Amino acid sequence: MTASEPKLILLFSGKRKSGKDYVTDLIQKRLSPELCCILRLSAPLKERYAQEHGLDYEQLLGAGQYKEQHRAEMIRWGESKRHLDPGFFCRMVVCGATQPVWIVSDCRRMSDLQWFYNEYPQRCASVRVEASDQTRAQRGWRFKAGIDDAESECGLDQGVDFDWTIRNEGDVTFLDGQLEGLLSLARERTREHQYTQDSIKSNGQ
Repeated sequence: MTASEPKLILLFSGKRKSGKDYVTDLIQKRLSPELCCILRLSAPLKERYAQEHGLDYEQLLGAGQYKEQHRAEMIRWGESKRHLDPGFFCRMVVCGATQPVWIVSDCRRMSDLQWFYNEYPQRCASVRVEASDQTRAQRGWRFKAGIDDAESECGLDQGVDFDWTIRNEGDVTFLDGQLEGLLSLARERTREHQYTQDSIKSNGQ
């Protein structure tokens, strides 16, 4: 069970090397870790996969070759878990989240979005991070069959009317401008929480 109900859940998706982690980390820095936590659906998946297969969990979390050599099989294993229980990893990742803003940084399938919208209606907003193939290639992306044409990469390419679309081509100033609306929404939703925390601090002094 979660310790408190979120005020806002930002559900991020995007292709490999589109810069989802960079964008979500930037939002958390702008809002502060006290107000905003980042939840990665891949974290419990990688942890369970590492446990069952005797692998290094910390290396699976990284962006290096170790993760890449296990990625395809890890995707297949994750699909088998989701087939039995679509909310399996979603329930795991929200346990213990207490901040009023949750950022789910790596939604990949329609079932991911559906689970959050069903569990937390009126609190979710979907965000798509996009970058050109050229920009992604500059960041190290190369098309790989079985990964880039799998559901984990293509599951949200169609059928979703995203609330926000962020273009992340490397221009920080342009990116900051695009994020302003999301940040304003988050601050509006958390104004009461911030007031309560400020009152607690004042009474404690």
